[in-house]
Amino acid sequence: MKIAIIGTAYPYRGGIATYNERLATEFQGQGHEVTIFTFTKQYPDFLFPGKTQYSDEEGPKDIKIVRCINSINPINWITVGNRIKKSKPDLVIISFWLPLMGPCFGQILRRIKKNSHSIVLSILHNVIPHEARFGDRLFTNYFAKAVDGFVAMSQNVLDDINIFDSTHPKILSPHPIYDNFGKVMPREKALRELGLDTEYSYILFFGLIRKYKGLDLLIKAFAHKQFRNSKIKLIIAGEYYSDKDEYTNLIKKYSLENEVIQVDQFIPNSEVQYYFNACDLVVQPYKTATQSGVTQIAYHFNKPMIVTNVGGLEKMCPNEKVGYVVSTNPDDIADSIFRFFNDTDKPKMINNIIEEKRKYSWKILTQNMQLLYEKILEN
Repeated sequence: MKIAIIGTAYPYRGGIATYNERLATEFQGQGHEVTIFTFTKQYPDFLFPGKTQYSDEEGPKDIKIVRCINSINPINWITVGNRIKKSKPDLVIISFWLPLMGPCFGQILRRIKKNSHSIVLSILHNVIPHEARFGDRLFTNYFAKAVDGFVAMSQNVLDDINIFDSTHPKILSPHPIYDNFGKVMPREKALRELGLDTEYSYILFFGLIRKYKGLDLLIKAFAHKQFRNSKIKLIIAGEYYSDKDEYTNLIKKYSLENEVIQVDQFIPNSEVQYYFNACDLVVQPYKTATQSGVTQIAYHFNKPMIVTNVGGLEKMCPNEKVGYVVSTNPDDIADSIFRFFNDTDKPKMINNIIEEKRKYSWKILTQNMQLLYEKILEN
């Protein structure tokens, strides 16, 4: 097939860019012709909470990426839509994660579909945003009406899209493993790369820091007395997209300055491997969630996890098999961390992870998408 992927990609950074690039690689490996159409302007600067939207690393050499979309210019949407329409892709795949993109994506898709040839599938990272804004429902509805079929990566998201569309076909296909961040390496080597003491064990909180991700809950849990004078440290690796003072004040309140290692920056793709190989345990204390790419990075590096029982996280992390599923109560999070380091058969849990992650391959995702594509063609 001739496939067009619409969404964020290099030179933009982040999980969805990585997702789109990895998906393109998978389809290319199966013999399809793939082009990613990405942004010239993704977000207006005043709406972007981070330091930069751009990667400072080298881009992928084996993927055709075309920068042409301006998310805030309606004339551009028509031009880009007409351009892709004329190229007549068999399949258009568009990642949706933010209602703000609804008008832009919705107009582009409406132009493309005028060729009476292209089938449009949307991969839904989020439908109902974690942080609500004016116009969310209106924008999402406009986008959804231009799509022929939907791929949800968790049951929660599948339920959410049914609010906006009750007629088009949909499938549930879990988020595949992020296997493009490097290889499993000895823990001691990774610790040396990060300049960390090999005498300690490490808990990892990884990714962009937003309120819904519950870092405050993890800090409160780590302040429990059973961790005092232990040989355990907490690594917070990620750029703050919410008020940093809220978390640094908590660290000071509980006198954790010597127990918490803060890496306040977006972690480049080439360095992700060091943080996951160095840690003993990945903790995701989210207050709300759909699914998480962090879970799928942890799976790749064979790392046990603690997740909260929100959204799709608990389905991705079978309790007591690959880690622990707990409530959002800091006491419960603390107890599960203590249990992991003191009572868990860690080699057995790692073997369970190696077995469990087999179900999250990119091949399964692309097969599911092709089945959905064929189903739409038949109708």
